[in-house]
Amino acid sequence: MKSSPSVLWVIEDNATFRRTLIRGLERRMEETAFHDFGSLEAALQAFETLPAPQVCLLDIGLPGKDGLSGMPLLREAAPDTHIIILTAFEDEAKIFAAISGGAHGYLLKTAPVVQIAEAIEEVQSGGSPLTPRVARKLLEHFAQLPPKAPRGESYDLKDRERDILRLIVEGLLKKEIADRLDVGIHTVDTHMRTIYRKLQVTTRAAAVAKTLQQGILD
Repeated sequence: MKSSPSVLWVIEDNATFRRTLIRGLERRMEETAFHDFGSLEAALQAFETLPAPQVCLLDIGLPGKDGLSGMPLLREAAPDTHIIILTAFEDEAKIFAAISGGAHGYLLKTAPVVQIAEAIEEVQSGGSPLTPRVARKLLEHFAQLPPKAPRGESYDLKDRERDILRLIVEGLLKKEIADRLDVGIHTVDTHMRTIYRKLQVTTRAAAVAKTLQQGILD
């Protein structure tokens, strides 16, 4: 992998799946320190003694506090951590709730280890990894929702910000956006932070979700 996190957490109550997943990831991310937890409560307690992870793979169906309701606590404890939901649930409501709640990606447990490893790399490069089935269900969910704001509302986005947001929605990563627009990657990063602030979101996935639901670029 091109960009492995130095610390990665796996929060998953199925011990067999958890161990199998970590063994597979360890072969692809040799310099990464792995920590795994069977509950969200155990993970939150670990912040007292362990460094915050760069990436956290989070299950939804956990004992005690579930992944969706516990995600705000994780984000509060580690605001810079990229959270990827890794779960068996693929219903539209949970997908939308996770993305709207700040998840940086959403994968199904049926995804092969190599795809999960690629998603970890992608999320650190500014992407929002979604398995094809999840992406399709997310779009279906948007199609059924009435817009929460007048379609085409600009949120006071400047022309360059709209250009970048359009490329974000198309799925381009920061470097690809920079190459497409012939600007520096730091310029793209600055514009993305401004876009997130104006849309009142904190992740790329949430920005895409809000843009599609409200027809911001229409």
